Amino acid sequence: MSTTQDLLKIIQTRKSIKSYKPDMVPKEIIDQIVMAGTYAPTGMNRQSPIIIAVTNKEMRDRLSKLNASIMGSDKDPFYGAPVVLIVLADKNIPTHVYDGSLVMENLMLAAHALGIGSCWIHRAKEEFELPEGKEILKSLGIEGEYEGIGHCILGYPAVEYPEPTARKENWVYYIE
Repeated sequence: MSTTQDLLKIIQTRKSIKSYKPDMVPKEIIDQIVMAGTYAPTGMNRQSPIIIAVTNKEMRDRLSKLNASIMGSDKDPFYGAPVVLIVLADKNIPTHVYDGSLVMENLMLAAHALGIGSCWIHRAKEEFELPEGKEILKSLGIEGEYEGIGHCILGYPAVEYPEPTARKENWVYYIE
């Protein structure tokens, strides 16, 4: 299979995973996934997003509780995934939400290509608007006005990898 065919297969077969083994993803693999995120296109190449890679269990669990409280739940919104990649983007850049969304997609596609499950978890915006979220950024020396775009959770799937779902009708319209 050609590289183009491989890429298209990765795009077509990536699915959100919602159950993970507790095994930590090796740092070398996390680094490859994060690097792919840094190559996402951004408006005028301003590179407004940043990525926070969380492998520390205490911080991961702290973020999980914060995210769950925003959702109004006591369940782990990260589905047991041991790694959380938080994508934030500079609010002063008009394309920051789009830029961060493209980073999220690159992270998930790279994870799938490397045999790692992933899922986009929301509520990062709300998390990092709270004093606790702002304190996390401050503790890392991150200054500026950042908006949480999403959490890309990573881990080894504890379930069978789901089959791709059929595409809806009328997804694409052509003007020829």
